[in-house]
Amino acid sequence: MTELDPVRPALLDPDALVRAIASGRRRGEEPTWRRVELRYVDLKAGRRLQVTAYDDAQAHIDNHAVGAEAERAVDSLLGMPFGNWHVETTTETIQVRVTKKGKVLAHSVPRAEPVEVDRSHDREKARALEEGDPVFAALGLADEEGRIKPSRRSKFRQVQEFLRILDTTLTDAIVAGHLRRPTPEDPLRIVDLGCGNAYLTLAGHRYLRSVRELPVRVIGVDRRAQPLWTDPAVEAAVGAPTEFVPGTIEEVALDPAPEVVLALHACDTATDDALARAVEWGAPVVLAAPCCHHDLAAQLRTATPPAPYSALVRDGILRERFADTLTDAVRAELLRDRGFRVEVMQFVESQHTPRNTLLRAVRTGSARSSGEYADLVSAWGLEPKLAQLLAPLDA
Repeated sequence: MTELDPVRPALLDPDALVRAIASGRRRGEEPTWRRVELRYVDLKAGRRLQVTAYDDAQAHIDNHAVGAEAERAVDSLLGMPFGNWHVETTTETIQVRVTKKGKVLAHSVPRAEPVEVDRSHDREKARALEEGDPVFAALGLADEEGRIKPSRRSKFRQVQEFLRILDTTLTDAIVAGHLRRPTPEDPLRIVDLGCGNAYLTLAGHRYLRSVRELPVRVIGVDRRAQPLWTDPAVEAAVGAPTEFVPGTIEEVALDPAPEVVLALHACDTATDDALARAVEWGAPVVLAAPCCHHDLAAQLRTATPPAPYSALVRDGILRERFADTLTDAVRAELLRDRGFRVEVMQFVESQHTPRNTLLRAVRTGSARSSGEYADLVSAWGLEPKLAQLLAPLDA
């Protein structure tokens, strides 16, 4: 705890703490929780330190009275072998990272402007961007009075979930040292490959700049012109220039290379093209929400299933669903082989979109694959598109 002494006073200040996040692990040690978030909330009984701890399945929330009870909770968390702490207060942001050799690196940045702290207890009502934000009207999700259109509610929900995941991913990657800390002179470079209308990405641009105050440069790439990327109203709502580059994922040239690669609902092997470009560019962070999975589904129609798994592909509907799962499992293993930590997670609830899987990949530099990839594709007689695209890069 001595190493984390600068963090403790900030965590125990019920007036100044905005939020704190503990994540990652130290070499050879495993904390009780995968991730922990701390913030102070105002309840009927008074102000409490709210600790939200995440395991692999769910969130566990506890509220602790200010004083000795909160101190015990904080000291317990500081005693766990988390590799990273990100602490935001009303006056500064504190980053603490423990290296593989056990060295503690601390960094503090003063806030450029004061921040208003949200102490409300009902987190369900809290949104990354409120309905009335001008970006939603510019994107066509809200009417002129700033109300989300009934027919666009599902898309609005997708946007909110994406912003939450984007914020968490970038914050954790920066704190862990896997992604550099951007500056106004050298903003974080983000590209959306196969961007389409890019509701999610353009809203993300707005959120990162206006709410998170993170300097970013966002580029959309698509083979066809996308009006939203060149719409002055969208640019005004985002609050920064929007850049669009016409071209294919395979051939687009970006210099300098992007650091965050997005591929959101790119169709079939376009997701593989995007993942391959991310590997080629050495991008530290990748977020990919695959759409259809025709490639392996077609191969499974003619493949001879290994015993005793014929029942998985005998019926068309089961074969399609199995192909979806198999495709994303293969993609995750191939990325892990190349030094990424990969999570295959639910993007948004299935009632909002049937394509709700997200691959979140952060380059850590250490390959952690199960080693089962070769046996898996050999047993089914498959040639995944992503493996074909990566082969020249590995040569």
